[in-house]
Amino acid sequence: MKINEITSYIESVAPLSYQESYDNAGLIIGNPDTELSGVLIALDTTEDVVQEAIDKNCNLIVAHHPIIFGGLKKLTGKNYVERTVIKAIKNDIAIYAAHTNLDSVPGGVNTKIANLLQLKNQRMLDPVSNELAKLVTFVPENSADKVRNAICEAGAGHIGNYDCCTYNTNGTGTFRGNVASNPHVGKKGEIHFEPETRIETIFPKALKGNIIAALLAAHPYEEVAYDIYSLENKYSQVGIGIIGKLESPINEKDFLEILKQTFKTGTIKHTTLLNKTISKVAVCGGSGSFLLKKAIAAGADVFVSGDFKYHEYFDADGKILIADIGHFESEQFTKDVFYELLIKKFPNFAVCLSEVNTNPVYYF
Repeated sequence: MKINEITSYIESVAPLSYQESYDNAGLIIGNPDTELSGVLIALDTTEDVVQEAIDKNCNLIVAHHPIIFGGLKKLTGKNYVERTVIKAIKNDIAIYAAHTNLDSVPGGVNTKIANLLQLKNQRMLDPVSNELAKLVTFVPENSADKVRNAICEAGAGHIGNYDCCTYNTNGTGTFRGNVASNPHVGKKGEIHFEPETRIETIFPKALKGNIIAALLAAHPYEEVAYDIYSLENKYSQVGIGIIGKLESPINEKDFLEILKQTFKTGTIKHTTLLNKTISKVAVCGGSGSFLLKKAIAAGADVFVSGDFKYHEYFDADGKILIADIGHFESEQFTKDVFYELLIKKFPNFAVCLSEVNTNPVYYF
């Protein structure tokens, strides 16, 4: 097996196009065609994690946080980033990161947090826009079912809890092939009138290549006519943060105690208690303060995240309880997300969970 088999699969689940503009997800160090000896999964890549990969004969580290976030102008070993990169290169260790793209997808980081809190009726707190497109194609009526099934199988036509969503209208197509043509119907040099079905459907832009390939493979025409339009619609299946409901409402102190136990922290920073029950919960792994207004607008009773700054706590304004459980604490189970994905797809391949505690924050 090669590195790109692992990375391509991860990107089929969490496409790189879903990462935020500031991010640096993807293969950061290494050759994608290198044969794999093993995969080490970590939250962060540090010198100790690289050494662990060496000791465990894993030549690929799959991490949540990119070791190179901004540009590197020098490699002199003056800081931990440079030393980690140098150590990885010297020992032929590839490093891959799935960061905000893994935050944004169902089954990703925020879904893991929501599942740990047993939230029901989960939905994206801040769905993305401009990630959907519309495909319009024209197919002979007797081939419409074949083409429709092929593009839906490739990932088109998903709207919320429904799939195979298309709109179909019948009409007449015309064409005339030249001397070099090989028409499926009609004759060269003659205008042909063919009963056709116009099929319209939406699809995630990240799946464009797969869907067009499926269309061309299933369509009987030598030259396939199709249009693609970008859409501004919200894409409910992709976004940052999750909001859902507890099975039963509980008081604020009991909820904070559940957070402490679930996320293994002795300290939770929070805003003043509002003396009301907690039912609707918004979550965001890592630094999620930018979503506070979204959580309030969605009617959440509490927003669970990390890295709130002092003045940001005032923004709760008596409308919501902020529970800052810490950056590491909120994302520590991301390793399990990677592990479950890879083991399901590659059950016979060596995948190891890092045992290095990379949390740089300590509590006294």
